[in-house]
Amino acid sequence: MEELIIATRLALGNTFAMYFKTQSYHWNVEGIMFSQYHDFFGDLYADLYGAVDPLAEELRALDVYAPISVMDMYKYKTIEENAYNIVLIRDMLLSLERDNDEMITTMNKVFDLASAQRQQGLANFAADRLDKHTKHGWQIRASLKNIG
Repeated sequence: MEELIIATRLALGNTFAMYFKTQSYHWNVEGIMFSQYHDFFGDLYADLYGAVDPLAEELRALDVYAPISVMDMYKYKTIEENAYNIVLIRDMLLSLERDNDEMITTMNKVFDLASAQRQQGLANFAADRLDKHTKHGWQIRASLKNIG
């Protein structure tokens, strides 16, 4: 069960990190395609934000406490934060592509462990998130085509 708890904490930390990064891209995107990417990043961060509370509640259902600070939550993330202000849409998308791939890896681990522990609700939640991240990956990759 401990391995499932750690994987769920990692999923929460990574979801929050990707959420905040995507929110910052939504705020800071510029250029001729501003409107399209502003909306795209807005839809993506809204989906990610919507997964934060259910993940924290899944931790509580496993009888452990959810993080009480951002620093506490970030102890479990593997998604890298930006070291500098990213201004090119291509760089934003490449960063999100890597993060989304990490989310798929993270949620696959949660799904596998939850299934093995017969935590069906958590396994179902992870499966749903995997579907969403698969779609996000397709949209990000499609957006990267023909960008200079």
